[in-house]
Amino acid sequence: MSRRAARAASLIAALAWAACLALAGPAAANVPLSRISSDPFANTTSQHATEVEPDTFAYGSTVVAAFQVGRFFDGGATDIGFSRSTDGGTTWPTQGFLPGLTASSGLGHASGAPFERVSDASVAYDARHNVWLISSIPLKSGTLNVPTVFVNRSTDGGTTWTDPVSIPPPPTKVDLDKNWTVCDNTSSSRFFGHCYTEFDSFGQGDLEYMSTSTDGGLTWGRPIPTAGNDKGLGGQPLVQPNGTVVVPFESLNGKEAAFRSTDGGASWSRAVTISGVRFAAVGGALRTSPLPSAEIDGSGNVFVAWEDCRFRKNCTSNDIVFSTSADGVTWSAVKRVPIDAVSSGADHFIPGLAVDKRTSGAGAHLALTYYFYPDATCTGGCKLEVGYISSPDGGAHWGNALQLAGPMSLGDIANTSQGPMVGDYISTSFNQGGRASPVFAVGLPHTAAQPFDESMYAPASPLAVTSSAGAVNAASSAGAQGVTGQGTGEAQHTLRDE
Repeated sequence: MSRRAARAASLIAALAWAACLALAGPAAANVPLSRISSDPFANTTSQHATEVEPDTFAYGSTVVAAFQVGRFFDGGATDIGFSRSTDGGTTWPTQGFLPGLTASSGLGHASGAPFERVSDASVAYDARHNVWLISSIPLKSGTLNVPTVFVNRSTDGGTTWTDPVSIPPPPTKVDLDKNWTVCDNTSSSRFFGHCYTEFDSFGQGDLEYMSTSTDGGLTWGRPIPTAGNDKGLGGQPLVQPNGTVVVPFESLNGKEAAFRSTDGGASWSRAVTISGVRFAAVGGALRTSPLPSAEIDGSGNVFVAWEDCRFRKNCTSNDIVFSTSADGVTWSAVKRVPIDAVSSGADHFIPGLAVDKRTSGAGAHLALTYYFYPDATCTGGCKLEVGYISSPDGGAHWGNALQLAGPMSLGDIANTSQGPMVGDYISTSFNQGGRASPVFAVGLPHTAAQPFDESMYAPASPLAVTSSAGAVNAASSAGAQGVTGQGTGEAQHTLRDE
């Protein structure tokens, strides 16, 4: 069978399978949910049915999500799945699995790919070349070494995807991690149509690299380190309207930091500090770390959110905190998102931040999805839930939080060498109507015959941003304790199992 015919057969099978997806969300959720994908694989080497770690991107009325499917205990997944909505996240009629990544890619049809596993999906759209991109990292069997970053492309709005192209690796000690891709979609920018992928080289102590494409992801340039040879992981590049690229990342020195490029990716600056990090270990050994979630408004203001315990007495649990910058160099004082009182005893982690690019400055609309425990001590068992909160004024004030899903048992989500897992990151995107479309993993109770029932979910209707009248909770920097970067260095390395 030809590659084109095989891909068509895989698509038909995926669409037929997708029609059988259950659309009802967990019964305890305050917001009706739709299941937008589910793991159909049957290889005995990974955990089924599990889907974890989604990223999303929205352009116009199209929203594309990508995520790991069939999680392995010690790193990676059987394939990268995708879901596509063309009505701003209300319905998700197109689901499937990327071809050419692993031996099982494309809904179980042998692809001939030499890799057993793949991880870390990131979604982008290139408006100049009208192409969707999903980057990921393949893991070698046995060693779990990552030799390259893959990029699958779609030229039909995210319906079908090509086999991956490879980003050139660094010249030495190649073992890569935590890729993230973005494109310059501002037509007036000098670098309109440039796409940028960040990753770090674990083999070089997590040295940060950037690679650039100018042809819609068909080819990628030689990876370039920063001027300071900065080390870290989890960078999320963002492009300002003038073409400047700002890359917030979690530094190895216990800080959130950022570097940038003003010349279309030809060079990258030495990193500057956004803030130190103070991070409380999460109950139940849940896999989590203060990786940044970063977004940008219509004027180019950058927002970075992460989990941090500086506002909690004795650092007993985490809030979601954030900082902002107009230029990627000077950053605001860290503020706490007022999800609840600092005395609540709750723990908040794994943020997925969105900013509506049609808004900016004091009128910027923000939406934040996150996981949380109502009780950080997990007395009587850890109860994992998903929450949502929004701001109509650039994060100065926030509405009341909504529960989207849960409570979940940690026994109902994928197990990894670094603890139970819903993802090292999750994602929220704004559609063209100004409503938020988060995507996240939910684990449901399962029988002994079915090891897991962990799938991707989204609200059945995209979520509104609270009105000014409803934004009654002020964000503040008051009450922050000293920050020395406790707990971050070890957490960064434990996430290395992909």
